[in-house]
Amino acid sequence: MIVEILLCALLIGDANLSSATNIKPPRTKFPSLNEAGIEDLAEGLKYEDFTSVDLINAYTARINEVNDILNAVVEINPDAILIASTRDNERSMGTLRGPLHGIPILIKDVIATNDNMNNTAGSYALIGAKMPADSTIARKLREAGAIILAKSNSSQWGHFRLLNISNGWSSRGGQTYGPYFPRKDPSGSSSGSAVVARLGLAMACLGAATSGLIIAPSHYNTIVALGLTSRHLVVPVSEHMETIGPMTKTVKDAAHALESITGVDSLDNHTSAIPYGADLDFVNACNISALQGTRLGAPRYVTSFMSDTTGAIVNENTDFPSAQESVDNGLLTVQIVAADFVVAVEKYLNLLVYNPHNITDLPDLREWTQSSPLEGYPSKPTDVWDAALKNWNNTDYDFWRAYKRVLDWGNEGGLLGVIERYKLDAVVLPSLFSSDWAAVVGAPIISVPMGAMPSDQPIVSDADGLVSAGPNIPFGFSFLGARFTDAKLIGLAYAFEQITMKRRTVHPYIKPKTDLRDVVGMHCQ
Repeated sequence: MIVEILLCALLIGDANLSSATNIKPPRTKFPSLNEAGIEDLAEGLKYEDFTSVDLINAYTARINEVNDILNAVVEINPDAILIASTRDNERSMGTLRGPLHGIPILIKDVIATNDNMNNTAGSYALIGAKMPADSTIARKLREAGAIILAKSNSSQWGHFRLLNISNGWSSRGGQTYGPYFPRKDPSGSSSGSAVVARLGLAMACLGAATSGLIIAPSHYNTIVALGLTSRHLVVPVSEHMETIGPMTKTVKDAAHALESITGVDSLDNHTSAIPYGADLDFVNACNISALQGTRLGAPRYVTSFMSDTTGAIVNENTDFPSAQESVDNGLLTVQIVAADFVVAVEKYLNLLVYNPHNITDLPDLREWTQSSPLEGYPSKPTDVWDAALKNWNNTDYDFWRAYKRVLDWGNEGGLLGVIERYKLDAVVLPSLFSSDWAAVVGAPIISVPMGAMPSDQPIVSDADGLVSAGPNIPFGFSFLGARFTDAKLIGLAYAFEQITMKRRTVHPYIKPKTDLRDVVGMHCQ
């Protein structure tokens, strides 16, 4: 390797001697991948400090350094280097596909790609299965120039197979762990995506959420998450409570990623409802003064902090009238998700152009899972599916009656009612308790790092030994808004992030060491 570096240096030296007047002095700006943002990488690619191939090599090395311990990534795109080389060639000819040109992005193992990667929702049942096209999200990423580097592990079937499933467990990917404490519970179902984003195993990651399954892992991994995107050709859980969104280290990176993939999709009823003229200019919404004079609703214990620190006007008398009723009847929300899943998973399976096990509906899936030694049954049961198949589905009258009741909890009795009643710009809540209020009515929510548990925090573990509380374990803070106010929320979250900079106060116990300077120049171009 030393000889190769010397040869490259000699060749570069000869070129400089022969045409010294025509070559600019080389830049040596290599941003650390632990902290680099999308704009940092875009600048380095523009000025040829490094290439997209260099980025793929660096990120792949970083994945390999920590993945045996954390199990965050289930599959690396075998064509990533080839795609990166194509993006580099396009750039050299002055062609840029979009704002993410040549930047590696990682996606959750539920987002279909029509390439040489699998899309399994963490189950061996879908290994080798093929969709006829990219999901809308994957297509938009490619149109923006991004390189889909890999797929992340997640709780199997979006946390919807067995009642006592560990956060971050799938038969295909094993158990994901958070990077802030050994055997840390990663939370949610987008657990691998959260770990990838925090440790810089890709520039950004996309997660999928039913209720809190993006926000909860962001809460525990000191990252940012939000979403308003198409679910077309994504392995589904709930048609009425699901979204896809970016998970990144910073608000501005989330804004860049979201701006590239958001918008109306005629194949998705969620985004089809985006009103004409809705503000989708998310990057320009990142304004450090955005909180000045805004009206926020908050629980009493966060009121003084927000007022004193950010200049916002905080209304502490913003209780949700339906809060107790929704807690007392939490099973109803689960029944709605279950009713959605029975129908949605059948629709997805029947879109496959290659279905290796001929699984066409939930009864087929349950039978295959129970009979396959790869799926860990019966120690990993199918009790959630068993219950779902005995109940109503989302075409039944009982479903719509229940769904209307839950909608009322989120409307007049919950988030939207509070915002309207008190003329608020947003509501702020601890991230771990915030997501249900937004999910039920399709409202935006963004989580921002807030800090970590103290060094003397007692360690709390579950029956599987996953640590949910202990020293250095992060927590987050969420902004919730009215429907289609994503740009406003991004502005508020960006201002809060820049004022507090809490992310920089909490550090993982494990992180990769490979960086761009370790791979750039290791080969002659």
